[in-house]
Amino acid sequence: MPEPAFELFHAIADPSSARVRRYVVDHELGEHVRFRNVSYPEVQADLSARGGGQTTPALWDGATLLTGADAIIARLSAHADVGRR
Repeated sequence: MPEPAFELFHAIADPSSARVRRYVVDHELGEHVRFRNVSYPEVQADLSARGGGQTTPALWDGATLLTGADAIIARLSAHADVGRR
């Protein structure tokens, strides 16, 4: 099975993160989006290495880091190829 195309950096207690996680689940994108909980130091380090700070949710697509639920959901919904990767 190929690696997920996206990494979703999230915080469990963050309502915006929960909104994006629910979107991923509801749209059956789980095999394409890897959930990364920033409560773990190594995950926070990976987020920082991709240009992020403490803001969640954040989505890494391999080249660009998007932050904020609206931008992430727009990225996932605007591209029909997401479900076919």
